[in-house]
Amino acid sequence: MSEILQLRNISKTFPGVRALQNISFDLNEGEVHCLCGENGAGKSTLIKILSGAYQPDEGGEIIFDGANVVLNPRLAMKMGIQTIYQEHVIFETLNIVENIFTGSEIANRGILQKNEMRKQTVQALRYLKSDLSPDMKMSELSSGQQKIVEIAKGLIFKRRVIILDEPTASFSSVEIDNLLDIIQTVKESGLGIIYISHHLEEVFKVGDRVTVLRDGRKVSTYSLNGLTKTTLIKDMVGRDPSTFYRREKVPIGETVFEARNVTGNGAIDISFVLRRGEILGIGGMAGSGRSELMNVLFGSAPLDSGEILVHGKIIKRPSPRTCIKQRMCFITEDRQHTGLFLPQSIARNVTVANLVNTKRFVVREADDGRIGNKFVQLLNIRPSNARARVENLSGGNQQKVVLAKWFNTNGEIFIFDEPTWGIDVGAKQEIYKVMVNLLKEGKAIIMVSSDMPEIISMSDRVIIMKNGQKMAELTGEDISEENILTYSIGHREI
Repeated sequence: MSEILQLRNISKTFPGVRALQNISFDLNEGEVHCLCGENGAGKSTLIKILSGAYQPDEGGEIIFDGANVVLNPRLAMKMGIQTIYQEHVIFETLNIVENIFTGSEIANRGILQKNEMRKQTVQALRYLKSDLSPDMKMSELSSGQQKIVEIAKGLIFKRRVIILDEPTASFSSVEIDNLLDIIQTVKESGLGIIYISHHLEEVFKVGDRVTVLRDGRKVSTYSLNGLTKTTLIKDMVGRDPSTFYRREKVPIGETVFEARNVTGNGAIDISFVLRRGEILGIGGMAGSGRSELMNVLFGSAPLDSGEILVHGKIIKRPSPRTCIKQRMCFITEDRQHTGLFLPQSIARNVTVANLVNTKRFVVREADDGRIGNKFVQLLNIRPSNARARVENLSGGNQQKVVLAKWFNTNGEIFIFDEPTWGIDVGAKQEIYKVMVNLLKEGKAIIMVSSDMPEIISMSDRVIIMKNGQKMAELTGEDISEENILTYSIGHREI
């Protein structure tokens, strides 16, 4: 096999974060080279460099067909590198032919050659053993069928490299098997395929080689022939013990919250209890259904079946308003879009959630300012002026404003979804101390986190989710990187 692509010592630094450090990687014709690693290992950053969306730091090299190149999105496509992301980039109202050729239409003297475009589309679909009609609109297709169309596009335009980023997210088992068969067919045509997935059963079925990333570094590259899943997992989870935070333990009391067979929004038959003074971690890979479950528990997504109880009483028809009245708080994953009103002041953001608990119909700026300043001082928010607009604050200070908003409701049950995502190490430590102080006050916390040191260090118990289902509940010494990752990706031995 001849080499198509080679990366040498690729690094990428963002403000305060070293996302990649001296990564080397290569891809051959007719090969599926898989990328594996935990959430945050650097996989997405690496493929954005390959697609030209990011530029690597100085000192690294990208070599394509033996020549050094500096990629941008246009050049990457021109050279034959196509990235198929987890979220589809499609025109839903157009048919398959139109989606494939939009922007690259075949024309003769200004006249579109519709028959030729249709013919090439049919040939590509048939090569992929697909019975899709080229006249079908993209909105009529399942997620798996839309992926097939994107691969067909790669064949028609003679791509050299196809990058598949978590391609089977939300697929049925039949669609997964179909896509893996198609990848084998495409590989035989000589294309090089980079396959990113946390489903190791897929990696072992379709891959020729696998490279493991951890904390932005390359750990290992293996041939998949003879490799065991145990070896791969060990490479994915090894970490310096100094990265783990040591939190103070708090006495655990009675049950304050319970989910009984909760189903809805992609979550399936989830049951657990939450006790006063404890942090219940929710682990699993991206797309496992963790955030979707949290939205059901807080009433911001429909509960199809099951029961949600606070202090032993069933919440009928859960809604955010009802849950706030039950002293529940939800620190959402995306603070900028669902947690804050960015153009508004700190004071206005702090007081907004508690409006459901008051009889006020008129906003009093003086009262808002007084309350805002109270929490600015309490949480050491910078700048220390409640009139400051939230959009001008750092990520760590924005997260403190979200916390202040919920503290002002006198909450008792806190849901933290990715509590320290996108904030620096110093701010993380402050958030952890705030969480422990909540426990000391008799509160209880459900914490969703993709940060392995965070979920291990902070949790008293950990529930692992995969495909919307509860795979395991870990306590004590069983809360380990290897156990969490093993259940997150499926615990069948290969």
